[in-house]
Amino acid sequence: MTQAVVRWVAGRTPAAPPALAEHVARALAAERDSMPDDPSAIPRACLRAAERTLARVLDENESASGAARNVALDLLTADALVTYAFEAASDAPEGLAEIAREAMATLSRVGAT
Repeated sequence: MTQAVVRWVAGRTPAAPPALAEHVARALAAERDSMPDDPSAIPRACLRAAERTLARVLDENESASGAARNVALDLLTADALVTYAFEAASDAPEGLAEIAREAMATLSRVGAT
């Protein structure tokens, strides 16, 4: 994960509960090699991590008759990542509409196949 994302997430107040913070960090770790060390990349890194988290939840629970209780933290992680994406995007309000469109397109693809 890029240093920009690490610093930015670590600086959020109030801080996320430890278990959620650990899951968010793990979800963002996959972005380490694909994102520049640039604060403007934070919203998209968070959206991609949220998309992957949701896709994994769906894949792992596809055969289950109902959502397993153990996915609650994964769903909270995805929610936190989307929230962080918009929080980071609000630092440059002129790009907020673009991030919102991207989030809708990205997240609507999850589970569509």
